[in-house]
Amino acid sequence: MSDPADSTEPAVRVDTTSQVPPYEQIRAQLAALIVSGRLVEGDRLPTVRQLAADLVLAPGTVARAYRELEAAELIRTRRGAGTRVAAPPFRPGSPDPTQLTTLARDFTSAARALGADTEAILDAVREALGPEPAPVTRPAP
Repeated sequence: MSDPADSTEPAVRVDTTSQVPPYEQIRAQLAALIVSGRLVEGDRLPTVRQLAADLVLAPGTVARAYRELEAAELIRTRRGAGTRVAAPPFRPGSPDPTQLTTLARDFTSAARALGADTEAILDAVREALGPEPAPVTRPAP
């Protein structure tokens, strides 16, 4: 992630003109890379200092993003082993509440950066979900 010559590795970018704080941009991008499977269990992330230097940010900004990703159980940091993508804390095939919350937070942050209020965000989600399925009715015996 830190070597720009390696185009196969996902890159994290920060838009300093965005209303979304830099730590949140980093957290959201890394969470999306993990949830989408572009970063998988065991993949090593750059150190806080390295990513901060790459992005020209204070180390505390990157540290906050990493802390939030750890709280969401998406990464783990071990002294001597570095920061790595964690094992998924859920069974395949079932939605993970932590991942759903992360995705919702990412969408909400991006929508708020566009100036959307709560009602507009909820309307967009309802529209994206499509119509409610018709209830299943059983014939009378």
